Amino acid sequence: MRRGIGITPMETRGDVIVRAARLADELGYEVFSVAEGWGLDSTVVLAELATVTRRITLVAGVLSVWGRSPATIAMTAASLNRLSGGRFVLGLGASTRQLTEGWHDRAYERPAARLREVTTRVRALLNGERATLSTVPEARPLRLGQPPAPEVPIWLAATGEQTVRITAELADGWYPIYLRRDRLTELASEMSRPVTVAAGPFTIVDPDLAAARAAAAACTAGYLGVMGDVYPRLVASQGLAAEVGLVRSSRTVPEEAQILLDEFTVYGDAATVRDRLEQWEKAVDVLMVGLPPGLPWPRIEETIRAAAPAG
Repeated sequence: MRRGIGITPMETRGDVIVRAARLADELGYEVFSVAEGWGLDSTVVLAELATVTRRITLVAGVLSVWGRSPATIAMTAASLNRLSGGRFVLGLGASTRQLTEGWHDRAYERPAARLREVTTRVRALLNGERATLSTVPEARPLRLGQPPAPEVPIWLAATGEQTVRITAELADGWYPIYLRRDRLTELASEMSRPVTVAAGPFTIVDPDLAAARAAAAACTAGYLGVMGDVYPRLVASQGLAAEVGLVRSSRTVPEEAQILLDEFTVYGDAATVRDRLEQWEKAVDVLMVGLPPGLPWPRIEETIRAAAPAG
């Protein structure tokens, strides 16, 4: 039973993230992932976590390929890998148009090609090769100014046809979001070589079922209603267009769209959550327990404890 914890980019309470990572480390989770959006710099958070955890693998889940140069990403990955004692996984993703254009001030053009280019260049730099220069090809290309780190795994956040193909070709792991379990299984079976599949639902343990559903619904409405068009299009393309439309028009998840919560979230008391998480086991290699942003610490602690790997 391989399990991990995933923190969303909207979670900006640094003290809560540290407490969650320490607890996950203590309870035997395999990985702890910190996302990045427009709030905390996840690489700084991961550096802090490297100093306060002992055994858990730390994942940049994920860095946008638009926000940093391949050289900066390679330096960061090698540094975090050394600081953590080899416990670092580099996650990369093509991000969204809203974040790329509205935050990084970059044109969101050919995102799959950008993902391929950055992944290829970062891997080469971590292997100790010289930088590939295209904008100023006459300059002297440099190598990473610290020991190479070819052992750093690279996971890609991919959901589209092109990016999934890039994952199958270049990545060590696949870290998608908002894919139904049957779609996860289908796409994983088509990959021509072994790739670690890390995915899972947003999870809330709360004995008050109405409160648990409200937290799951708020997280779902946030992703599908106000975070651009990538997630709504992805979910709609999997036979859930009507339900996505209801969420986007109401900014909540009405009963008529309950299937969205059933597919992409797990919530309820501890026993219910444990049972429902088992349904994900066959679809993934590492079951990622996503923590919705803003949960009070008692709910986070109970969720992490209830979802912890057995034994």
